[in-house]
Amino acid sequence: MSTDLGVVILNWNTRDLLRACLRSVFAARGPVTFSVCVVDNASSDGSAAMVRAEFPAAHVLESPVNGGYAAGNNLGLRALGFGPNRTTGPRFALLLNPDTVVPPFAFADMTAYLDAHPACGAAGPRLVLPTGELDLACRRSLAFDAFIYRMLGLSRLFPRSRRFGQYNLTYLSPDVETEVGAVVGAFMLVRGAAIAQAGLLDERFFMYGEDLDWAMALRRAGWQVRYNPAVTVLHVKRAASRQSHQAQIAFHEAMLYFYRKHYAATTPGWLGALVVAGIRLNLHATRLRERFTRRGPAPALAAA
Repeated sequence: MSTDLGVVILNWNTRDLLRACLRSVFAARGPVTFSVCVVDNASSDGSAAMVRAEFPAAHVLESPVNGGYAAGNNLGLRALGFGPNRTTGPRFALLLNPDTVVPPFAFADMTAYLDAHPACGAAGPRLVLPTGELDLACRRSLAFDAFIYRMLGLSRLFPRSRRFGQYNLTYLSPDVETEVGAVVGAFMLVRGAAIAQAGLLDERFFMYGEDLDWAMALRRAGWQVRYNPAVTVLHVKRAASRQSHQAQIAFHEAMLYFYRKHYAATTPGWLGALVVAGIRLNLHATRLRERFTRRGPAPALAAA
């Protein structure tokens, strides 16, 4: 009998956070069956051994290299039976970050939410940071002007503006359930039937942007993406990426690739040139800053 939910947790050197995450996962309650696949992206902190020793119910995949967020999650998704033209496997897939802690009924409540919204291909909960603040990335717009306002910093200057604050919907109360452009990959519940139509994550994204891109693919396949604040999940945020020089650089490279993939063809030439120049300027500044910043060892960056 197929399970309701396949959970993919991608890990890179966050062993202790991963342990806390898995404890919360296996404490899940409610009428939902699930399987867990932990994909370890060539960690050096003994994460995979810890999972095998302490959580024998989890399936562990060890990647010999860190191929990035999209590639790692795709390993787990394929292992659980998800992909284009699939005929078997769980009804839903969940991308879950190892720096999250889920409440006992999160899986049951979120899968019930998708069951209640048959046009919804993906959904995300309210994510809160350890400070109690809303993780703004848990609900985003995919409109091109929202992208521009964020890049120009106008979304931070005018968060309550319906025009300038649309990227993270900061003009809208966090308590409002709504259709959105995208939810964040830290907790992204996706319908298996939607994955069969939209495909897996684009592995040309190393880190950042792949969840936005996946939401775009789901929406183009005719599915809604929704934000459900009735479920709240703790998100430590950037537990792995803050260790890496390359992760900071990857953010701007992802923005550049995302723009070229989705917006460049319909953007006036003069505006496109300004957008690309702005992203490249930030990319060069980040590379210079990261050169003089002490961090842990960086993973090899996948080509975009």
